[in-house]
Amino acid sequence: MEPLYQQTHKQVHEIQSHMGRLETADKQSLHLENEIQASIDQIFSHLERLEILSSKEPPNKRQNAKLRVDQLKYDVQHLQTALRNFQHRRYAREQQERQREELLSRTFTTNGTQKKILDIANVLGLSNTVMRLIEKRAFQDKYFMIGGMLLTCVVMFLVLQYLT
Repeated sequence: MEPLYQQTHKQVHEIQSHMGRLETADKQSLHLENEIQASIDQIFSHLERLEILSSKEPPNKRQNAKLRVDQLKYDVQHLQTALRNFQHRRYAREQQERQREELLSRTFTTNGTQKKILDIANVLGLSNTVMRLIEKRAFQDKYFMIGGMLLTCVVMFLVLQYLT
């Protein structure tokens, strides 16, 4: 039992060092993740064998052997959880990058929208005079909106001055 325990314990420490490297590795992270997962799976099979062997230990050593195996099992489960968390963060980061690229590839233009509206208006049979009136009204509405915003700010400032 002791050689298998020592080998498994050594593998756990190797995986812990690999996990540290995993955080800094970018391009090789998928290969390293697969390597770590394979090692963890191998350790789980070793732990099953160690549990069987610990139950066959003499009664005075059995409790200590089971405790050591349980500690290894706990450490490996912790490593498995850490690996899953890393994979989840990597997946979320990749998804954010894809969404960012998708957003950057879109074009947001108001000129194109205005042209489409004018095209639709032409299809509906609105005359050029009516369309010019609509454009003039939109231009005037912009000034009314800016004036209203300024007036609201002045009123809020005066209210704050007189009430405090």
